[in-house]
Amino acid sequence: MNKQEWQHIGKVMNDAQKAAMYCSIATVDAQLQPTITPIGTLFLRENQSGFFFDTYTESLQQNLPQNSKACIQAVNSSRLFWLKSLFKGQFSDYPGVRLYVEIGDLRLANAKELAQISRRIQSLKWTKGSQLIWSDFTHVRDFTVQSFRWVKYPKMMPFKQ
Repeated sequence: MNKQEWQHIGKVMNDAQKAAMYCSIATVDAQLQPTITPIGTLFLRENQSGFFFDTYTESLQQNLPQNSKACIQAVNSSRLFWLKSLFKGQFSDYPGVRLYVEIGDLRLANAKELAQISRRIQSLKWTKGSQLIWSDFTHVRDFTVQSFRWVKYPKMMPFKQ
């Protein structure tokens, strides 16, 4: 994928995560049974890679040693985005994206990554729930993007596909 596609992917991922507060990572276990893990702490880098904080992901942690390949899906669930699209009969942008990735080993988060998660949760930091679930982030997993596929509804796509 080229730089322009990657920037577009970043925009769609960002819009989706703002609306839903998470994206989903699909992996398979040793019996090839699929599992989907919601992740609210995923960040993309400029070099077609990214990372996420891995704290509450039992199934993901069990599945990755057998198969480090995964699919990350982010869909824009904003009611305004969907309502506008349905009224117009077309999307202003792709409603989501799937990233086919290779996920790395668990490692300690660095200061820059800790600052990124701190900025993301800043507006909710005062809540009891935020303090319970987002206060112990210490470890991340890197991933590299191998390919991608847009989430689309062909009859509502306004641009050339």
